[in-house]
Amino acid sequence: MTAEPGKLTVEHIHPPELFRHPAFTRVITVAGPMKLVFIAGQTSTDEHHRVVAPGDYLGQYRQVMESLAVQLRAAGATWDSVVYRRVFTLDVDAMKAVELDPSLPRWWDPEKPPASSLIGVTRLAEPEYLLEVELFAVVEP
Repeated sequence: MTAEPGKLTVEHIHPPELFRHPAFTRVITVAGPMKLVFIAGQTSTDEHHRVVAPGDYLGQYRQVMESLAVQLRAAGATWDSVVYRRVFTLDVDAMKAVELDPSLPRWWDPEKPPASSLIGVTRLAEPEYLLEVELFAVVEP
């Protein structure tokens, strides 16, 4: 897909030779004039850098996503601007269960989710953190 001059285009590609995963897009291309937004790993902390929801995956995920929403807005982006998400977690199975929890809002269009990686780790920056999420987004300048 070629971008029109002066227009940002984002294409979500699901190669037909591969399983179409319901939780992420395999390939996303971005073309045109753009501003790139890189959001550092967000953990479950409050405005005083105290852990929120210790021991609770659902509570920590909710806090992380709310904090990421603030950061997206600060950069002039929305959840639809997110093209890549990287999740680090102490327990992959617990994290997958949280992401499928029907009580949580859906932050992006289920037909156009960002590309994504889920990575199991042995420890994050603080022992109370259960997960950390990084985002990459693109917006028009």
